[in-house]
Amino acid sequence: MMKEKTYEKEALFLSPYAKKSAESAGRLREETPCAMRTDFQRDRDRIIYSKAFLRLKNKTQVFFAPDGDHYITRLTHTLDVSQIARSLARCLSLNEDLTEAIALGHDLGHTPFGHVGERVLAKLSPAGFRHSEQSMRVVDVLEKDGAGLNLTLEVRDGILNHTKSGKPSTLEGVAVSLADRIAYINHDIEDAIRAGFLRADELPPDAVEAFGRDTSERINTAILDIVKESEGKPYVRMSPKMGEELDKLRTFMFEHVYERANKLIQESAERMLCELYTYYQGHLTDLPELYRKICERDGADRAICDYLSSMTDKYAISVFRRYFVPREGV
Repeated sequence: MMKEKTYEKEALFLSPYAKKSAESAGRLREETPCAMRTDFQRDRDRIIYSKAFLRLKNKTQVFFAPDGDHYITRLTHTLDVSQIARSLARCLSLNEDLTEAIALGHDLGHTPFGHVGERVLAKLSPAGFRHSEQSMRVVDVLEKDGAGLNLTLEVRDGILNHTKSGKPSTLEGVAVSLADRIAYINHDIEDAIRAGFLRADELPPDAVEAFGRDTSERINTAILDIVKESEGKPYVRMSPKMGEELDKLRTFMFEHVYERANKLIQESAERMLCELYTYYQGHLTDLPELYRKICERDGADRAICDYLSSMTDKYAISVFRRYFVPREGV
């Protein structure tokens, strides 16, 4: 069987610290295994064919409705993370299939309007809102009309713990967490320069000296540093010096780009999401069938958050207009 050949190759060539496909802790619900694909390969396929993954192409990363075709969206960011994480996994002899599945699924629960949308829902929902936790709800509860994707425990763990404060249980999950930071910092710099929010000569000089002056050089430097620091070790991490410089870049971006960009959409995004949240609280029957069922089982606030966070930017705007913008002749 083809799957057994994969098991044999992993046993021969992967690091002793990698998570082998044959060693997976399995799924929440047992199911008939695939004769050809490992469980991690199946997870990757399930994610890329999910509706939530397709919607990422119309969700904001940083710049909302930019005037140009080459800005990063939530989907292109996800592909960037996957590429960087797979490069790390290959160089460190980790499980590329597990790494790719985590990377492709890590932002499935992100809101419309980027982190502005996340902050708004966190304020509106009594239970709070974090996109990493929502990504878990997407794969466990919301996909496939409420059946969920039934992913492996290792992929679910990596998705839940991909943020800077998370603690993934596998080195593959750690690689994705690092790749996420490397991807969004560097490509957001590129977008900020393109949008006129930033000039290249404004970047912190020490960080530029450490990582390089363009996106490709910075990403390559970061990957090489992690590989040099982690090869043959039971951990995946950046060297202390380079980690400090990456944090400087991240802090700089929050202070000089993210807050400014967020202010441009804060008022309109907050108004739309607040109005829609309040509307659905009084009109639960207007929720789609899946979310009405969630309302009965988990409560109205949970169902409304699930629905609003699933929306793309364009769809959220169209629903808002349907309920709150007067039409001619009506």
